[in-house]
Amino acid sequence: MPTLSRQPSLDWLSDVSVFRVGRLDAHSDHRYYRTLAEAEAQGPMDMRHSLNGDWKFSYAVNPAGRAAEFYRTDYSTDSWADIRVPGHIQLQGYGSPQYVNTMYPWDGLSGVRPPEIPQDSNPVGSYVKIFELPAGMSGQPVYISFQGVESAFYVWLNGEFIGYSEDSFTPAEFDLTPYIVGGSNKLAVEVYQRSTGSWLEDQDFWRFSGIFREVYLYTVPKLHVRDLQVSATLDDAYREGMLEVGLDMLGSVSADILLELRDPDGCKVASAREAVRNGRAVLKLAVGEVRLWSAETPHLYQVVISVMDEEGSVKEVIVQKTGFRRFELKNKLMLLNGKRVVFKGVNRHEFNCRTGRSITREDMLADIVLMKQKNINAVRTSHYPNQSLWYELCDEYGLYVIDEMNLESHGSWQKLGAVEPSWNVPGDKAEWEAIVMDRAVSMLERDKNHPSVLIWSCGNESYAGEVILNVSNYFRKTDPSRLVHYEGVFHSRKFDAASDMESRMYAKPADIAEYLENDPQKPYISCEYMHAMGNSLGGMHKYVELEDAYPLYQGGFIWDFLDQALLAKDRYGREYLAYGGDFGDRPTDYSFCGNGIVFADRKPTPKLQEVKFLYQNIRLQPDRESVTVVNGNLFAGTDGLALVVALYREGEPIFSIRQDIAVAAGSRQHIPLALQELAGGEYSLQASLVLKQPTLWAKAGHEVSFGEHIFTVDAKEEDAQPAGELRVVEGDVNIGVSGNGFTALFSKQAHSLVSLRYGGREMIAVPPSPLFWRATTDNDKGTALGFGAGLWYAASLARKCEAVTLEREAGRVTVSFDYMFSISKKLRTRIAYTVLPDGSITVRTSYKGDASLPDVPIVAVSFKMAAEYGESEWLAMGQEENYADRAFGARLSRFKRKVADMPTPYLVPQESGSRTGVRWVNITDGRGLGLKISAVPAAPLECTLSPHTAFELEHAAHAYELPPVHYTVVTVAGRQMGVGGDDSWGAPVHPEYRIPAGDDLEFAFVLAPAGK
Repeated sequence: MPTLSRQPSLDWLSDVSVFRVGRLDAHSDHRYYRTLAEAEAQGPMDMRHSLNGDWKFSYAVNPAGRAAEFYRTDYSTDSWADIRVPGHIQLQGYGSPQYVNTMYPWDGLSGVRPPEIPQDSNPVGSYVKIFELPAGMSGQPVYISFQGVESAFYVWLNGEFIGYSEDSFTPAEFDLTPYIVGGSNKLAVEVYQRSTGSWLEDQDFWRFSGIFREVYLYTVPKLHVRDLQVSATLDDAYREGMLEVGLDMLGSVSADILLELRDPDGCKVASAREAVRNGRAVLKLAVGEVRLWSAETPHLYQVVISVMDEEGSVKEVIVQKTGFRRFELKNKLMLLNGKRVVFKGVNRHEFNCRTGRSITREDMLADIVLMKQKNINAVRTSHYPNQSLWYELCDEYGLYVIDEMNLESHGSWQKLGAVEPSWNVPGDKAEWEAIVMDRAVSMLERDKNHPSVLIWSCGNESYAGEVILNVSNYFRKTDPSRLVHYEGVFHSRKFDAASDMESRMYAKPADIAEYLENDPQKPYISCEYMHAMGNSLGGMHKYVELEDAYPLYQGGFIWDFLDQALLAKDRYGREYLAYGGDFGDRPTDYSFCGNGIVFADRKPTPKLQEVKFLYQNIRLQPDRESVTVVNGNLFAGTDGLALVVALYREGEPIFSIRQDIAVAAGSRQHIPLALQELAGGEYSLQASLVLKQPTLWAKAGHEVSFGEHIFTVDAKEEDAQPAGELRVVEGDVNIGVSGNGFTALFSKQAHSLVSLRYGGREMIAVPPSPLFWRATTDNDKGTALGFGAGLWYAASLARKCEAVTLEREAGRVTVSFDYMFSISKKLRTRIAYTVLPDGSITVRTSYKGDASLPDVPIVAVSFKMAAEYGESEWLAMGQEENYADRAFGARLSRFKRKVADMPTPYLVPQESGSRTGVRWVNITDGRGLGLKISAVPAAPLECTLSPHTAFELEHAAHAYELPPVHYTVVTVAGRQMGVGGDDSWGAPVHPEYRIPAGDDLEFAFVLAPAGK
């Protein structure tokens, strides 16, 4: 940093050489206490004093409108409103949030280029906090820590300028000692939304500003460890531990350091003593055999450091948790403790639907518990350092972390998807290196002691260049115990050395395989894959299958964990989850913020069912005679798990067994089963591994792994022809078929079944018709399905019946409707209804295609029942929503759900709620009466129940735009295309999960009364 005047200047906001003035150097995030008892308790530090809470606040849309002298001691802010700290300005009544993805938020509104910033649109938040100096800090040095302020801010205390800082996501700390007074103090903070740093913070997220992380005062003892470096590594046999602890004291002081290492049970393992010389001490311990840290077995040791003066009195105590582990690149493989690691990861923004990126401990705990429960073992802090607490939780619960520095300049090199880096920053621009390197240093120095951090990331989507290459070299030189990641070298191989691994975004499985089959020089990870926007994650199994096929494929990180949606109110005061554009924000990227496998209110989406199954480390492979347990863990056996095997017939439980098993990591075991003689029918043998005891992240009984085998036992053939009489009345317009307790009416005018009454109750509110269109998913829109295949929308709404046929046979009557369509002379569909004397109707649909047409989204029959039939019970693949390319995590099960709860509440209404493998579904009223839909044997269906039609969903941008509920819409499909998910802007559904229009299809189902 150059020597600068202490007088603050607004020019700093657009001066790339000025990003810190008066700011203290970054250091480790360790906590320190006065006594050993306090340190062991790990409670709140009494040498910290929180300034969270209400602050006085004034808002201006640009610098010209701000209260420029508000920091003065004689300037009264009594009339100002209050604002909550931590919190975003835009979520507390000032300005509005804006969501953009790659473009800069001022695109089209200001023609600035780096490092200039828009002058007329740079909101300013002026904060004032009047605080009393805590008694325990009187006469002591006093510092202030801002854990996160977006994006640049100036600080004054008692009218005196203290400092300036950029970088929204790492701590900024200042020395208040020269200016603080006993009693009342006036702290003034001026926060600017736009600064030079904004060019480096073009992440795919909501654009906020303000003091959004905690603020606190702190003091230190006279003997204080300013920075702590803990290295807990392993010997070449990965058995014995070696501990090295480095200490940098505040000032060139003399002191003695007593180091004690305690194992995960709290027992003393080893100790050492060393004198501080010139403010520095290094202590080393050979520890012997240790318990290893991993995501499977997150064993944490305690490093207890006592700082003593020359008389031997303890002045400061630190208890730093650490884990013995070794992460390295060896023979082109990333190894953890000598084992090839596979990242079953997810990208995660810090987010809360009410408070934005200002999140709480409870939010973090909810996230990490859910990750562990769904077999996620890794997280990438996309795309900035998270709060310190997150890394502590990852250490404790066991998650591998890619720690990503606060750098993304996406809009400077990619425009409308095209790579155009003519004014890319930082690129090779030497003047940008200091501000970028400052962000790298701040992250590494704070987070270096966390065993969960395996990889440093040089940022995200900032193209490539000398600056980022130099950052990666800094990481390697400063911390050789970790690897370095950067995806952007894919765009410029000149800088390939910036990343220790090949890392690509949204590469197709075939493209990854091509890389891995052509003498790769680096291991491969998908730093972003499976773009989980809306109804997505189809085809994820294709990526997971690469793990076994190619050793150098070492996993990936789903984009992303949590929808970034904010709670808002519609015009009637009802809350809903809002996306870009809903706040009048322009420019915007609208609903592209909805990419989570978890909803913004932290409710799970059905996509997690697939994630949990495909990410499970232990695979269960049952068949009729046995269960094979394949333990893919690297370190953990199955001692803490019990095997539960259950047999179901037609969805009903027959028996279950539970037993302990002992399958070591990396091995398999074949467990025989002795099944009794089985009656005819369809069976599901389901095997689960469940926790024997509760853990930090789940209760006892939580299912960790699952496998299923479905088989059929042949039954003795019987004459299933029901007895009874059928009465047929062929009128001029209608054909009536009736029997004991039922009546069916077919219309030559409406060209369909128009009435089906069981016991006098009408089942058909709107007649069945062929359906070829589904409400487009976000991925469908990304592939322009509406443009290429929109003719299927028209075919679903309008058809011409060219023939109605009545056939009478002994004990059955068949009425058929033949349809033609304007989109093709070849396309034909026949729906034939065969009525039997017991009132059951077999509905057989024959589709004759035309290969010249685009792929069909769905081939189905759809009709409406009255909304009073709002209950459902299923025997199908479930329990959550699943599709042809996202059904690996589903299991054959019997479950109930209200029709209103069947659709999935994605941010934008779209196709959702389908189930594959449907054997039968009952659709009933509150008394259990209604309609049963059954598949014919060995030909299960896909079925969707919804309060809304595909067309109503298609035309609603928000759930509140949907019409009031009047019907239960029933859609029975022979086939529906998959949902895809390789990306959401052009990747098609994989070919095997599409429906070629030229294929001839036939499917059937049976309608019958449900209930008595």
